[in-house]
Amino acid sequence: MEVRETSRLNVAPPRVGPCPVGSSALPRRRTDHTFAIVPGRVLIGTSGFLYRHWRNGVFYPPGLPQREELEFFATQFRTVELNSPFYRLPPRTTFVRWKERTPADFRYAVKASRYVTHVRRLEACEEPVRTFLRHARALGKKLGPVLFQLPPSMEVDLARLQAFVRLLPLRGRFAIEVRHSTWLQHAVYKVLERRSLACCTPVGGRLTVNDVIVTAPFAYLRMHAGRGRDGNFTGRQLDTWARRVDALSTSGIDVYVYFNNDWRGYAVRNARTLRQLLGLER
Repeated sequence: MEVRETSRLNVAPPRVGPCPVGSSALPRRRTDHTFAIVPGRVLIGTSGFLYRHWRNGVFYPPGLPQREELEFFATQFRTVELNSPFYRLPPRTTFVRWKERTPADFRYAVKASRYVTHVRRLEACEEPVRTFLRHARALGKKLGPVLFQLPPSMEVDLARLQAFVRLLPLRGRFAIEVRHSTWLQHAVYKVLERRSLACCTPVGGRLTVNDVIVTAPFAYLRMHAGRGRDGNFTGRQLDTWARRVDALSTSGIDVYVYFNNDWRGYAVRNARTLRQLLGLER
């Protein structure tokens, strides 16, 4: 299956989500005798925050102690995607400290353990999922979506996916990032939609999907690499994605965007530019 870039804004193909544009399921508020769609929140950040090459003025001010980098990050952005739990599950006390070190409006996305996605490959993983969520929930109200990133070699398996999503609690936000083109089909989107799981949109990775598939009341975008030098996103790309994100938000969809092109500090630069294009202060 070929996946190619398109300049056409396609917010919800194939309109399988619980909140497609114009759906009565969208959050609404009453204005006199009519109802208006409540715009979704837009949170823009980066995948991870602890990078040595972001120091000495690239992003973190010269001389800033490493122990204060999260606090500084939270003054610049309202969200971050935690990648370290993918490699090794931190104790609950670490999640508690992350919660305590950021302001009340800060949100964490958490990348789920590779033991679930890459070792167990979504099978026989009820206890690992339960343990992971027990730790992540120590973030309290600051816990945003939990991302399950599948390995690139894993081809579509609807039965396995259906069994896995049944393990997840009904409360909470969950997203799945597929990395093999066989997953890009209507049947998969319907499985995710039934449990309001987001179909993550990867941009510039091994599998690039530039149409946002809406299967939940929120969208999850991972900006892996742009077309510019060393993965930098070009101004044209960022302008295109600003219009897409704005269309989603206007339609009542919350949008989480995380830049993963950390080299040379491009992630923070691109995140700031996208934020500015959308008129967001932080």
